[in-house]
Amino acid sequence: MRPLRWLSVAGLSALLASCAMGPDYERPVVDVPENYRAESIPGESFANLEWWELFDDPELVRLVEMALVNNKQLAIALARIEEARATLGFVRADMYPNLDGEFGAFRGNNALGIPGDINENFVLAGNLSFEVDLWGKLRRSNEAARDVLLASVVARNVVTITLLSDVASVYLVLLDLDQQVEISRRTLETRQDSLDIIQARFDKGTVPLIDVNQAQIELGDALAQLAALERQQGLAENALSVLLGHPPGPIERSRIGVADTLGIPEIPVGLPSELLQRRPDVRQSEQELAAQTARIGVAEALRWPSLSLTASLGRSSSELDDFLGSENKVWGVSANLLGPIFDAGRGKARVEAERARTEQLINAYQLTVLQAMQEVDDSLINISTFRSEAEAREQQVQAARSAANLSRARYDGGVTSYLEVLESERSLFRVELAASETRRAQVVSIVELYKALGGGWATDGEIEQAGSFIRATLPPGWQYLPPETPPEP
Repeated sequence: MRPLRWLSVAGLSALLASCAMGPDYERPVVDVPENYRAESIPGESFANLEWWELFDDPELVRLVEMALVNNKQLAIALARIEEARATLGFVRADMYPNLDGEFGAFRGNNALGIPGDINENFVLAGNLSFEVDLWGKLRRSNEAARDVLLASVVARNVVTITLLSDVASVYLVLLDLDQQVEISRRTLETRQDSLDIIQARFDKGTVPLIDVNQAQIELGDALAQLAALERQQGLAENALSVLLGHPPGPIERSRIGVADTLGIPEIPVGLPSELLQRRPDVRQSEQELAAQTARIGVAEALRWPSLSLTASLGRSSSELDDFLGSENKVWGVSANLLGPIFDAGRGKARVEAERARTEQLINAYQLTVLQAMQEVDDSLINISTFRSEAEAREQQVQAARSAANLSRARYDGGVTSYLEVLESERSLFRVELAASETRRAQVVSIVELYKALGGGWATDGEIEQAGSFIRATLPPGWQYLPPETPPEP
């Protein structure tokens, strides 16, 4: 009857373990508007597209694919997923009984710490121990570990979307720098020709020395601008090389200009509420909050007694020859209830600390959602205003070129001074560089919009894979329900 009695105690304990202390996770309330502030195209969001292919630049596609394979930050994020997966397996093992084997042999005259006759003892036993989860401590620990695993999965996606946007942005910067270098070299050649002509005129005594000096100043300015742009090219190539997981070095790129990538159609962005499911940083913040919520239950359970059941079965004998004899069987069962009586408020303080950490993560989640909506709105505003700015810059360039040609003709005809020519050529150089930068900013704002929308980096498949692993690790009768199951895109 004794085994039945112990089984009854174990069954009762398992029933008690079905109740877990601490709050269950609930998604915090966030005031999400129905539409974005900036005007956007209605329709289903294009965030799940492989948006880098829209630029129709095979070199950019190749760099993106290379970064996905070789980037070190992405490799670190993948390793963190495996770490979280192993940690979950480690934590969930506490919910199962633990069986240890013991074998020992002793020979000496101080078996009890007192000198005497020589004694021998041989032991072979199995020890079974199990902590009954009376207050849900182990269950909440398992919940926290599996939410950390899911957070690590979406954290990898945060790294991925940031990586892809960085690769595209730096590549577009390089295309813009190529164009600015071309503008600077063209301007340098023009100013060198102007200096040669003015120097020849000065040698003939038709122009003053100040015209030569001013032409030399403008030539030096073009040389300095070209050197600065080439320096930026080298730094950008080094930065992109590291993103690709390679040592710093030159980057192959297409000969198309930034302006050739502006034929991308209008982009539907969807609804703000979709960001709660699509943005990986929002989902990561929510999973971290869910894990922290479970830790409140762990802290509360630690304030109550824990019940441990142990059993042992084996053989013990002072004679190795008679070790298997029936009279040498040893067994034992025990139950231990251990709990705090006076801890000077340590347990209460632990619960308060976990609640305070949870409150921090609630606000962090709400802030992440607000920042996500801001980033989408900012990107929409940037796209709209940069488009208008780029059109104005192009008109400015046309006017500056016309002014420069007219000033040169007036100077050659002796109608005006060289100062007018210098000012018009300075303006042309300045507005050409500004127009190139504006076109680059216009294209980069499209990249930023896709990043702000959250992208579609295989999140649902990976989440389901992680959930399958979690379900496989649960003890019989336990059920896994993620905090919020994201809809299919």
